[in-house]
Amino acid sequence: MPDDLRTDLSYVLKPVETARGLPNAHYTSQAVYDEERDGVMFANWAGIGFGFDVPNEGDVMPVDFMGMPLLIARDSDRQVGVFQNTCRHRGMILVEEKTNVRGTIRCPYHSWCYGLKGELRSTPHVGGPGQNIHENIKRSELGLTRIRSYVWRDVIYVNVDGKAPEFEVYAAPLMERMKAHDKPMFHGGAGSGFSFDVACNWKLAAENYCESYHLPWIHPGLNSYSRLEDHYHVENDGSFAGQGSKVYRRIKGENGEMFPDFVGLPEWWDEGAEYPVLFPNVLLAFQRDHFYAMLLLPQGPGKTIERTEFFYSFDPADRPDLAPLLAKNAAQWKSVLEEDLFVVEGMQRGRHAVHFDGGKFSPVMDNPTYDFHRWVATQVQKARSQHTAE
Repeated sequence: MPDDLRTDLSYVLKPVETARGLPNAHYTSQAVYDEERDGVMFANWAGIGFGFDVPNEGDVMPVDFMGMPLLIARDSDRQVGVFQNTCRHRGMILVEEKTNVRGTIRCPYHSWCYGLKGELRSTPHVGGPGQNIHENIKRSELGLTRIRSYVWRDVIYVNVDGKAPEFEVYAAPLMERMKAHDKPMFHGGAGSGFSFDVACNWKLAAENYCESYHLPWIHPGLNSYSRLEDHYHVENDGSFAGQGSKVYRRIKGENGEMFPDFVGLPEWWDEGAEYPVLFPNVLLAFQRDHFYAMLLLPQGPGKTIERTEFFYSFDPADRPDLAPLLAKNAAQWKSVLEEDLFVVEGMQRGRHAVHFDGGKFSPVMDNPTYDFHRWVATQVQKARSQHTAE
């Protein structure tokens, strides 16, 4: 971005008492959206999908991540890999839809074939009709471009530019905080997930999730038992922020049935729950009997897909009696999260008010949201400094 078009972020980086939020352009401008794509999303660990999206060997799923074509694949060792979804020959898109390729990813243009680990296996007629090799076509150097990836709690994270610290280093504070939840878990199956197409910038969804300040007015049903005063800030000077509640109420079925707990959790989790955002775009929920993750998938400056999936301590195939409760839980959360949509869409429209100055933070109630603003501003400033140095 030309220097004369760069936004002023100095006031975002001030202490919470005097700071203001990110400028309007960070929600409305295509140029700033592209700048954040490179300096915030591609330069860090962003969520793009789930392990259960590719459950079987040979499963592949294409993902358009902010305009970049990616391909998630499950290999013969049952490991998940992420690659650029482009052939190394002429840049053709390799896979157009989720499918099983039975071990070979074939380019539909000239039929170059790759293995599930990305290795180039065959190059038909590359040296002329009937000549499938050529001295200048070195297959060992022409495998698919692998993107750094890591799977934690079934969320697939990628670092597109390849320069971020290892995921275990970046996410270490949250992983340590939630180590008691490091238990086997299972996706709830069909119906245990949903998506919203939201007319807002992705950051507004993250900002809203960070705080509990809005509970009494936006979530009156939830606030009736998990009240504003029962909530507290979840903060880390770096990679995550959010909220927690000291009052968590388990969902029950018609006959009083409940989900089995994750085994071995400390007693605090009997009544507590925490809802952090792992920056930049993964919203998490840790509770005694289920877990969910929401991916914020940007589609442009003013459009986001929110994808939420639910996980449990048991394999739903082993507990068909809990199928109605699984459906009830997903429906209940969908109703709660839908209540936020008019808020984030209203804030998006508000960012077109030319005199809006980013907004004033409550030094008491908005701390996690401020943490997120400061983190985004820091990442943008870091990218600008690197660009200037180059």
